[in-house]
Amino acid sequence: MKSLRFFLIGLLTLIFFGIIAVIVFVRFTSRKALPDYNENIQLSSLSAEVEVIRDEHAVPHIYAENESDLYRAVGYQMAQDRLWQMDLLRRLTMGRLSEIFGKDLVEADMLFRSLHFSEKSHVVLDSLDTEIIVSLQAFADGVNEFIDNNTKKLPPEFTILGYKPEKWEPYHSANLIGYMAWGLTKAWSTEVLLFNISQAIDEEYFSELIPDMNMHNVYIFPDAKEDQELAFKSVISRVGRKVSELGLQVFQASNNWVVSPDKSANGHAMLANDMHLDLNAPGIWYQMHQVVPGELNVTGLVLPGQPFVICGHNENVAWGMTNVMVDDLDFYRETLSETDSLKYRLNGEWKDIRVEEEIVYTKEGNTLVLFNQFTHRGPIISAIKGVKDKTLSMRWIGNEYSNELRSVYLYNRMKNWDEFKDAAKTFISISQNIAYADAEGNIGMYIAAGVPIREGDGIFIVPGDTTQYDWKGLVPFEELPHSYNPESGFIASANNRTIGDNYPYYISRWYDLPNRYERIAEGLTSKEKICMDDMKEIQSDQNSKWAEKLVPYFLSLINPKDVEGELELAALELIAEWDFSMPKESIGSTIFEQFYFEFVSNVFSDELGEELYESFIKEDILATYFLDKIRLTNESVWFDDILTEDKIESSGDIALQSLTDAVNALNTRLGSDISKWNWGKVHTLSLMHPLGKVDMLNMVFKLNKGPFPVGGSYHTVSAYSYPSDDLYKANHGSSHRHLFVCGDWDKSQVIIPTGTSGIPASPYYCDQTSKYLNYEYNTELFSNGSVEEGRVYEMRFLVE
Repeated sequence: MKSLRFFLIGLLTLIFFGIIAVIVFVRFTSRKALPDYNENIQLSSLSAEVEVIRDEHAVPHIYAENESDLYRAVGYQMAQDRLWQMDLLRRLTMGRLSEIFGKDLVEADMLFRSLHFSEKSHVVLDSLDTEIIVSLQAFADGVNEFIDNNTKKLPPEFTILGYKPEKWEPYHSANLIGYMAWGLTKAWSTEVLLFNISQAIDEEYFSELIPDMNMHNVYIFPDAKEDQELAFKSVISRVGRKVSELGLQVFQASNNWVVSPDKSANGHAMLANDMHLDLNAPGIWYQMHQVVPGELNVTGLVLPGQPFVICGHNENVAWGMTNVMVDDLDFYRETLSETDSLKYRLNGEWKDIRVEEEIVYTKEGNTLVLFNQFTHRGPIISAIKGVKDKTLSMRWIGNEYSNELRSVYLYNRMKNWDEFKDAAKTFISISQNIAYADAEGNIGMYIAAGVPIREGDGIFIVPGDTTQYDWKGLVPFEELPHSYNPESGFIASANNRTIGDNYPYYISRWYDLPNRYERIAEGLTSKEKICMDDMKEIQSDQNSKWAEKLVPYFLSLINPKDVEGELELAALELIAEWDFSMPKESIGSTIFEQFYFEFVSNVFSDELGEELYESFIKEDILATYFLDKIRLTNESVWFDDILTEDKIESSGDIALQSLTDAVNALNTRLGSDISKWNWGKVHTLSLMHPLGKVDMLNMVFKLNKGPFPVGGSYHTVSAYSYPSDDLYKANHGSSHRHLFVCGDWDKSQVIIPTGTSGIPASPYYCDQTSKYLNYEYNTELFSNGSVEEGRVYEMRFLVE
């Protein structure tokens, strides 16, 4: 007994000290990378001291005597806060995720390698002016010095995954051009989906999925100037045809608008911007203020991994972006030789397919030798897209020459509209509606985009055995839609259709419906003068024009006498009384969104089948434009349920069944008390860390934040979008909210969903989240006086 007691005591002691050791290890690992924001640091190659002031949210305000010193400090500071995120983005662009995450990422790595981000980056770097090259190298030197100085104090993700960061090179920063361009490309999934649908259904059904753009006449640029139109016609004649525009909705979105001094209550031009991207922790943007007295004074959002402000303002100009939704990717069906699968037919001749060997290392220790294949247009992607028995190649705007690094470098320094246009000329692969407002009171917007000139309507997979459908170039910059100081006193964009039928080039079919744009325009025209509070009200707007359009149609299809259940009747009455506002407390919002989902399912799933419908609803593009059309016509062959033989269903039958299905689904999820069906109970936001899906890691290191109840939806100005395979779990929305008062810059306001730091244990990891959720803002400190007043931390980089 005595021996057993000693054994148990010893075992408990070991367990106790083991637990203590684990606690110490976790605490050390999670906190070892936390910086001292007041610690001075010697930095090699500095020519003079650099001062860094951080405010209450640890946003760095960096003051240097020259640009080389500035960007060296920028690199060090950014690595201090976001090194693992920077490395993750770098690995994505280089196709090296498998090395740290394992074999499940091999296919993703092969796709990103086929996109040739790094190859393009070297071309871009070779074309840059010397001062930009020097800036990028200084930034890389700063990152590398941080890595060298902190090999034992790296962020916890490096310890968890068991690797160390490699040396940073300037081309790693340039690779982010490709990363952003690919993230905004819409045709990648939709055009192949359309092709697959066309193979599975009759032409009568398929034709109804193609929208009629005569129904969509809300444009960013309502009128094309006569002199512009003449120039367009002179170029379009060289490619042989005028391209008509059609539009389809996309899941991603953004908003921006500018207001002239005559329309502004404070007498200054104002600009609003909120770019909608994935909502994760850490967030995609890093806030930073960069100053070289007399040469540069710019503040705003920086993409981790490169040094320049992407959106923000300097002393003269503010700018902000939304996605144009350009159809910038085409698929080609190639004809391969029956005797040699590495040859494809082009204009009657057999051409060699270029094969590139790729060596992929995985975390499991495997070394894979794989191959990517290319035609003269780009990579062959059939296997990646799951297209069987056909060979598809791809041409994508991201592989065309562009120089966004030059553009943003010049944006940071521009003084007027002419300099803005000069900078925008090379902003090609990441197609954006760029809003402009300056301290002199001028406002404008320019479509800075690579718009391909091609034959065909851009929506279908085209024959690859001829050069007939190859791109003939890009629309000249001068002929892209733009506006400067319009009589209306404002310009707005919300990913809606760019311009009307008088524009001779095909831009896209992937536009969003104008629901958010219409709400923004209503807000801007509701008053003679617009103040900052009005701008905030518009950015926080959760009223749905989409619901306002659809609910009357849905109600017209259902006769209350045909509704059998009490819960169904109560739901129908609530929808009928609903004001289309979608705060988190709303009950009508919950019923509408579920009814919408069930209605789409009941219309399309029988004809498409389970697998194809799953892809169809994930896009939610074709369904949205279909509903926008049939709400006016109420005619469609899709209404009949082909699984029932004894009846031809009408839209009313579909609506009645959808009401029943929606109520049953919500009853199962939320219970039978309809008064508790609040939108925020199912519509929640979680800020997920890339490693946060591993429950143990999340519990130990507190990687994720949330869930938080949120209002709105993908169709409201304040957007919180969710995936169809995880209904109502918001993962996409405003990646920031900016409001600029041009010329009175210290009155500008900003908020981001997370915080400055990418280190989960930092108090600045998600310290802005609460304000963000409540539509509160921080003052964006800019003048020397405001920065001094907001000082919380101060350090200096010292000459070594």
